[in-house]
Amino acid sequence: MGSAGPRGTSGVAAEEAGSVIRRYQERVARNPSSLAWVALADAYRKAGRPAEAIAACRVGLERFPRYSTARLILAKAQIDEGLLDEALGEINLLLAASPRDGEAHRLAGELHLQAGRWQDARRHLEAAVDLGPDDREARHLLDVVAGDGSFPDSSPLARVLEDDLFATPSFAAACLAQGLAEEAAQICLRILKKNPDDARAHALLAPALKARITKRRGS
Repeated sequence: MGSAGPRGTSGVAAEEAGSVIRRYQERVARNPSSLAWVALADAYRKAGRPAEAIAACRVGLERFPRYSTARLILAKAQIDEGLLDEALGEINLLLAASPRDGEAHRLAGELHLQAGRWQDARRHLEAAVDLGPDDREARHLLDVVAGDGSFPDSSPLARVLEDDLFATPSFAAACLAQGLAEEAAQICLRILKKNPDDARAHALLAPALKARITKRRGS
């Protein structure tokens, strides 16, 4: 069996991503003072190579610390690499310089939500929706926060889940496996409100949010 391509790519897509990366690498090599490093970092990230994206951004931002696009790419690559606290730090720097960056507010809201910081999450997500009314992901995440651990009446498990007996990571995982992303997310929120350090709830919340957004996109 052949080895897999870069994370997030395969086959023709991986070959195309490699071609794009080589092109930008050549541009940076020819002119190290150009801004091609930004496109190179983004190409690394999209090809599933976040560590290289982070390294490229670090080098470039030493020379251009106010380049907001590069800082956003850096934060996204750090999220891909699981460096959530570092990503939030970069986003905070970005927002200090560009407080009306809707995408940065959405990412900050998502990171605060995953950490169980509801008020901070809500503040950033409300800003993201206000700045970008068409940002469906921000709106969906804001709906999750507004749910505050409760369940819509339309949920087939609404009555069952009124009992905190079922507010467990195992039940959240079972809901997620059955395609009940809304319920899984709200169970995780309810758990984290009581115990912000619950590792299993933290681990389940991110895929539940992602599945919920994906489901809403398709509806």
